[in-house]
Amino acid sequence: MDNRTYTADAEPGDHVTVAGWAHEIRDLGGIAFLIVRDTTGKIQVKFEKDEMDDDLVETGTEVTRESVVQVTGAVEEEERAPTGVEVVPESVEVIAPAEPELPLDPSGKVDAELPTRLDNRTLDVRRPEAQAIFEIRAEVLRAVRDYFRGEGCTEINTPKIVATGTEGGTELFPVTYFGREAFMNQSPQLFKQLMVGSGLERVFEVGPIFRAEEHNTPRHLNEATMIDFESAFIDHHEAMDVCEGTLMAAYEAVAENCQDELETLDMVEAFEVPDEGFPRLTYEEAIERINATGELDEHLVWGDDLPTEGEKALGDDVGGHYFITDWPAEIKPFYIQDDDDDPEYSKGFDLMHPRMELVSGGQREHRYEELVAGFEQQGLDPDQFEYYTKMFKYGMPPHAGWAYGVERLVMTMLGLANIREAVLFPRDRQRLSP
Repeated sequence: MDNRTYTADAEPGDHVTVAGWAHEIRDLGGIAFLIVRDTTGKIQVKFEKDEMDDDLVETGTEVTRESVVQVTGAVEEEERAPTGVEVVPESVEVIAPAEPELPLDPSGKVDAELPTRLDNRTLDVRRPEAQAIFEIRAEVLRAVRDYFRGEGCTEINTPKIVATGTEGGTELFPVTYFGREAFMNQSPQLFKQLMVGSGLERVFEVGPIFRAEEHNTPRHLNEATMIDFESAFIDHHEAMDVCEGTLMAAYEAVAENCQDELETLDMVEAFEVPDEGFPRLTYEEAIERINATGELDEHLVWGDDLPTEGEKALGDDVGGHYFITDWPAEIKPFYIQDDDDDPEYSKGFDLMHPRMELVSGGQREHRYEELVAGFEQQGLDPDQFEYYTKMFKYGMPPHAGWAYGVERLVMTMLGLANIREAVLFPRDRQRLSP
């Protein structure tokens, strides 16, 4: 369709061929209208029944909604039309007819439950609201990549089929790999650390991760897209600076470039770019503030993970994005470095949205002996990770990094009720298709 004109580009006096979906048919007796929708918008096609060929009128007015059509004709000005112009057709071709009974209504006039929408995702994404979410997601990824490149980072791609899990444990999907057991990777953590020792120094990756966690909540997925960062010669404080920078870049890009999408989602007024300088609370300060809210049945003590209701109480108290630093070493992974002055503390951090955790990161242990000791303390066999640990014998620089999920970022940014709204084809305990 080399001569195709997008509906938004049709001007009075043009002779155009537009192609898209039959969005709506309005039959008013002697006159009828077909609304054609494409990626840029909608346009009205007018049929004056007494003045047009019967076959042309029949094709244009009896086509089923959501059929793919192509219309050729003259564009005329019409103030009463939704976009101020209409096409007077010379030909109408039904390229791909749609069945009369649709599993959901892409116009959104009839609501559909989320499972029905996900079962019919192609139809669902024809809804302007769904398209807006994924346009915003794409803008977030563009902005984050641009920010990383501005910070001198190299984009990398690491394996998703691995011999061992990143952190051991049972949260792994096993696969058969030429007669051997392998796993879908939980995280690019170990590989991105190896790369900062390669001379690339500053790297990032945007890619999938797989976790066999038996969650069934509105904020967990078993396949997610992660944004990972790692850099040599920085500490955890500097890593937090970069983390905040990427998030600010994402929000600012959406505010600048996605006003149409925000309007579609009725979020123009509600969308706010966070203030710079996210508060940095120590773990001890965090549990003290949670306990002070009185929202938990039992007070948190040193070493407790923060429960969901505790995160919510603290988020309401802080009122915006914030970091939690200085976590207990015992509840952070082996690759997070302990504080040299007090090994009870780690150099790990989390970035929190008031609704949930977004980012986990920290300064890594780059010293071979201490790294191996960390494996043993967490009950892991260092020999299974020799491909990783041996490289720390050959000059591994101090380094730090973090990772966060694209879906959680978009979910919290847009106030979505369910994380599955932010991924095209979700994978969870129940859903493996489409």
